[in-house]
Amino acid sequence: MRRTFAGMPWWVKWVAIPLLVLFVFGGVITSILGALISFVFQLLLFVALVGGLVFIVKKFTGGGAKSSSRDW
Repeated sequence: MRRTFAGMPWWVKWVAIPLLVLFVFGGVITSILGALISFVFQLLLFVALVGGLVFIVKKFTGGGAKSSSRDW
């Protein structure tokens, strides 16, 4: 494999081959990246909603300062 690429000019190794990879596998790469970004966004949204819920519950139940560690 190294012999095959050894005789080629630099632009074939660093420009043409990556462009061919993007052209052939671009849809797969885009799908994987889209799914990963969607998962991260949903995870951050879940964390923000849980944090907001905890904040609201603590605010309306007296702040939680009166409770002790034995309540858990």
